[in-house]
Amino acid sequence: MTQHLLLIDCPDEKGLVHRITGVLFHAGFNITSNQEFVDSSSAHFFMRTAFEGESSPEPTIEYLRQILPSSASIRLAVAGRRPIVLMVTKEPHCLGDLLLRHEYGDLPGEIRAVVGNHDTLRPLAERFGIPFHHVPHEGIDRAGHESRIQSVLASYAPEYVVLAKYMRILSPEFIREWPSRLLNIHHSFLPAFAGANPYRQAFDRGVKIIGATAHFVTEELDEGPIISQGVLPVDHTFTAADMAQAGRDVEKLVLAKALRLVLSERVFLHRNRTITFD
Repeated sequence: MTQHLLLIDCPDEKGLVHRITGVLFHAGFNITSNQEFVDSSSAHFFMRTAFEGESSPEPTIEYLRQILPSSASIRLAVAGRRPIVLMVTKEPHCLGDLLLRHEYGDLPGEIRAVVGNHDTLRPLAERFGIPFHHVPHEGIDRAGHESRIQSVLASYAPEYVVLAKYMRILSPEFIREWPSRLLNIHHSFLPAFAGANPYRQAFDRGVKIIGATAHFVTEELDEGPIISQGVLPVDHTFTAADMAQAGRDVEKLVLAKALRLVLSERVFLHRNRTITFD
């Protein structure tokens, strides 16, 4: 039996949960899980409902569009593995972690390919049977390089593109091609320790926690809506190298969690923040 996901956000008003679940019940569907939240600061309602049944849900969704607020966003999805492409440079930790999770079914997505601006990580991707595309940036301008990447991405038709430590800044034109469909991971020292060697800077300042942030990519560098964050404690016994290792460890966990949330349709975008149903 197909499991459907109903995703609704709209201005809050009395009786929304009862109204929505009642429509599904009277249409003969079985609700298997339901999560809702009202953002009190904006009086906005969010709801994620998983349901199943034998008949097509389309007529029911159309009826909901008639009885909910006219500005309501109503989206129907089917639970299942969604196609993604990973973009990388030279650091292997996030790529390796996602490939391993994919291999053993721990990722609700299908990694269709890996694209790298260096060829360094080809053996890692191919070890898991995933196509690797080397798209070098040397000797061409950014527009030309990104055009080649876009051609590769288009051939795999991913729902999401994941920057698994891809270390080149993407142009606004590239980002606009993937609205709310580009994910990135970076350390959480920004803006305090920007630039090269952030872990050396953190070591020199005696930092006591190492963190990572996964977010949607927007035209404002590293300021997109945050999906997931995590931290690990460190102390005076940690060298700069130890801190960098801790950073890699937390980046893997945070990126994997963010990707799981997005691929499972558990993330709502609202202004420049996210509502996540974990």
